[in-house]
Amino acid sequence: MVLAVLGDLVEDVVVWLDGPLVIGADSPSRVFRSRGGSAANVAATAAARVPTRFLGCVGDDAAGDALVAALERSDVDVRVARAGETGTVVVVVDESGERTMFPERGASRLLGSVPGNWLEGVRHLHVPAYSFDGGPTAAAAHDALLRVRAAGGSTSVDASSLGVVTSLGVGPMLDLLTDVAPDLLFANADEARALDLRGASRSRLPGTALVLKHGARATVVDAPGEPPVEVPVPPVADVRDLTGAGDAFAAGFLAAHLDGETVTVAAERGHAAAAAVLATPGA
Repeated sequence: MVLAVLGDLVEDVVVWLDGPLVIGADSPSRVFRSRGGSAANVAATAAARVPTRFLGCVGDDAAGDALVAALERSDVDVRVARAGETGTVVVVVDESGERTMFPERGASRLLGSVPGNWLEGVRHLHVPAYSFDGGPTAAAAHDALLRVRAAGGSTSVDASSLGVVTSLGVGPMLDLLTDVAPDLLFANADEARALDLRGASRSRLPGTALVLKHGARATVVDAPGEPPVEVPVPPVADVRDLTGAGDAFAAGFLAAHLDGETVTVAAERGHAAAAAVLATPGA
């Protein structure tokens, strides 16, 4: 049974600043290019643990070819439509590891529909909220979540970023989450606060387990009918780049969850997966 991840597959251009950003002048840096995209990151990490399929759209261009090949080398079953131009995200990472992203998602927004055979054998579908931020992919992702649930599978959504929450609007995003009713919702502290997930909005997601990340502080899993569980985050000595840490966490959590592990073990597996990417460029 397959874990499917629907969303973006793009090229990341990662810029590590070697000092303060100097506006209007040169800033010392190192530049790395790699396969990126939140959904692709989850798929690539999860594939080492569970059979994984990626669903998305890339351009009919050399960049799309290279990204598909790179994802396939991670043992992911890649299903993509071709349209437009392959997207690029520029990620500027300061010396503390914090990143600022400049996305041009391009073809990632152009998935018109999900063919039926792409969902065959799917036990769980995970969708980062980036997929809902404009273009035909938003409707395709919404439809795919409902189809997997109707077929007896489980689903999850990642709130992705405060920028996505702001772009979509809190009301429309809560309406979307209420409609698709994911089994799991991943969010960091800023996203959870904006959506008021621990407050009034909690009643709109009665069947959803909230997986709430707080950076170096304990992750909280708030499952329906259960007391919240806090899972400490082990310290990580060498943190150079936070890019993709949340995606790796989701991959580790989902793989353990689909194996029937407890939420504590799932969060611990997520923490271990996230720690593995913190010293390398990009995801």
